[in-house]
Amino acid sequence: MPKRQPNVLFILTDQQRWDTTGVHGNPLDLTPNFDRMAREGTHLYKMFTCQPVCAPARACLQTGLYATANGVWRNGLALGRSHPTLADHFGAAGYATGYIGKWHLGDPAVAEAVEEQDRGGYQYWLASNALEFTSDAYQTTMYDNANQAVRLPGYRVDALTDAAIRYIDQHQAQPFYLFVSYLEPHFQNRRDHYPAPEGYEERYTGRWLPPDLAALGGSSAQHLGGYYGMVKRLDEALGRLLDALRSLDLLEDTIVVFTTDHGNHFKTRNSEYKRSCHESSVRIPCAIGGPGFEAGGQQRALTSLLDLPPTLLDAAGIPVPPAMQGRSILPLIRHEKVDWNEEVYIQISEAQVGRAIRTRRWKYSVRAEGLGGSEQPGADVYAEDCLYDLDADPYEMNNLAGLLSHRALADRLRERLLARMLRAGEAAPVIVPAPERLPNSQRFLFPEEVEEV
Repeated sequence: MPKRQPNVLFILTDQQRWDTTGVHGNPLDLTPNFDRMAREGTHLYKMFTCQPVCAPARACLQTGLYATANGVWRNGLALGRSHPTLADHFGAAGYATGYIGKWHLGDPAVAEAVEEQDRGGYQYWLASNALEFTSDAYQTTMYDNANQAVRLPGYRVDALTDAAIRYIDQHQAQPFYLFVSYLEPHFQNRRDHYPAPEGYEERYTGRWLPPDLAALGGSSAQHLGGYYGMVKRLDEALGRLLDALRSLDLLEDTIVVFTTDHGNHFKTRNSEYKRSCHESSVRIPCAIGGPGFEAGGQQRALTSLLDLPPTLLDAAGIPVPPAMQGRSILPLIRHEKVDWNEEVYIQISEAQVGRAIRTRRWKYSVRAEGLGGSEQPGADVYAEDCLYDLDADPYEMNNLAGLLSHRALADRLRERLLARMLRAGEAAPVIVPAPERLPNSQRFLFPEEVEEV
């Protein structure tokens, strides 16, 4: 048992697919540290983002609110101080709070320094609003509490890791909550490249392809080697952070979370890398170690990024604000009887104005036709867009939307989606059924398959 309130180290990567990890079947041994933490701690096997784009997902993590509730429903919107953040809650409970890395929630016109009022209440600050524009693989510049530029040596992942280890070493006197936000394995925007450490891209180029990328291609042949190399270095960074905690006798007193904001479909589902309802965009890796999470096992309940803020507050003994829209997973770990969510709810912006739910078996999504995803947070009318049977088609190659054989199923899923939209604080829209079409060598569903939804 910890001698005091547990420290919290939150590690967030950017755009990391769930199947980059060994515990999700990747055969390249990219993530031995993550895999060990997942096996020895708690592995959230079916974790999903609530918004598959950078700024909204981060705003959801900071506030525990859906993007339409916290006001950051697309990139280019500042979070402001209208809603309390995790830093506010931990700070009020006596924690030292720190943020290192990519923020993406400040003034959208400024890539560099973030003004104090836009830092989400964090006490210690070493970050850039848009790290992808103030740094490159071997040229990392971030900004401190005084908004002074700080140039950090080394590969960018290592530069942030060094800064995090320094913070941990200097904040042992009181419980700390530190949020480390890496850019990797996000692409380097200005040249559409995934710059791995020297020698790492070559290790993985032409190696294992996830089945969706093997079938659809996209930019994976060009980019996957560098992407995997970045993932490998991130896992090495996780190992270094765990070693630092161990060497300071803090490991048993520190909750460590490793996850990402969204996935990466490598231009197979739209013209860029995310912003779609598909597993490659929305399913993400997540493991938690430390007090309260030891030997939590592989949790197969459907969980959302929105569940992490209340979980961490709960684990630290801090009251969870009723306004938070996720739920603590601790009852699942303790094997308590709990009426858990039977689906996760996903809002989609920028590429489209869309909404989706993912159940154990089914994916159902809608989009507002003729409406760009950057124009407004929601719509009054949506049209059915995608329906996937994830048991028969886990890589979402066969869109069943509009099939007469699946009409009753789609109707039930539509009602489930509408209910989740209302729970998230949105108005109930009209959802127009997809144009009917006859099955093309598709079997009809048994009644019990429709009922199980």
